[in-house]
Amino acid sequence: MLTERQLLILQVIIDDFVESARPIGSRSIAKKNDIQYSPATIRNEMADLEQLGFLEKTHSSSGRIPSELGYRYYVDHLISPLRMKDDRRIIRNRLQNGLFQFEQIVQSSAEILSEITNYTSIILGPEMFETRVKQLQIISLSPSTAVAILVTNTGHVEHRLFSVPEMIDASDLEKMVNILNDRLHNVPLINMPNKLNGEMANIMGKYMGDVESSLAYLKAAFDNENTFKLYFGGKTNLLMQPEFNDIDKVRSVYSLIEEEDKLADLLKDASYGIRVSIGHENKVDAIKECSLITATYDMNDGQTGTIALIGPTRMEYKRMIALLNAISSEMTDVLGEWYHPDD
Repeated sequence: MLTERQLLILQVIIDDFVESARPIGSRSIAKKNDIQYSPATIRNEMADLEQLGFLEKTHSSSGRIPSELGYRYYVDHLISPLRMKDDRRIIRNRLQNGLFQFEQIVQSSAEILSEITNYTSIILGPEMFETRVKQLQIISLSPSTAVAILVTNTGHVEHRLFSVPEMIDASDLEKMVNILNDRLHNVPLINMPNKLNGEMANIMGKYMGDVESSLAYLKAAFDNENTFKLYFGGKTNLLMQPEFNDIDKVRSVYSLIEEEDKLADLLKDASYGIRVSIGHENKVDAIKECSLITATYDMNDGQTGTIALIGPTRMEYKRMIALLNAISSEMTDVLGEWYHPDD
């Protein structure tokens, strides 16, 4: 159990190091108005905190920096809830300012979060298991080419250009679209291939000629193995942090960002509410020099997504946690008003 004096000194060191990114010495702590202890007393307490694993000594300075254990204790015991009236107002105004589609709302949220924090933000959209077909269109561009347009209940729009074989008549394509819109409305996107292979093929066979070719080209147009979508904000923001002057650290983080499957799996593991993973608490080696804060947001019909912030372990945790809470709440409100699963 830390003493009150040790708690105060640990909090001052973490707060100062977060702001300056420089090791903190006993003399700079003693000069603070709310510190009544001598530099010698502070040095002794800092040595004890180092022995307990809450502080580390750097090679280049007699000052100390927080360890991962120190940050964890700080997050769990020393920070108090922070109200973010101004930032929350900015978030609310941006999200409610003419954004009418899910894609716009989520992408804008990622950009707002990265702008306010100067870290990298990532938002995981609801899985396609919960994403459903709203409308399908096929527009002929020439006798041999067409564009397939798929609109989902989340407002996501897919455009795919594909070749139309000579044996497929334009009128057959039109019949196919009418049948699909009638039978696929509100069907989960992940179930679309099975639907096309099963009952849809039988139904269309009654009204069309070469059904197999038509369905093959349609399935190819919308073939997508990913059951998720990631939205990024401030991908290069980590380059502005002094901890990432080491190119190897940056390379490992950006390698993870480019491997969207791995990143999505990491974010799917996020527990409901706010979760803070510091340094080596992270399961993925690429971000063991970083902190990852995650929060969840809700949509109607039980759908959820994950909001994440990646930054150095020298993170302003109190403010970051408050911001994640704020943007989670605002996204839930805005998406709840926008999203009507039965439309």
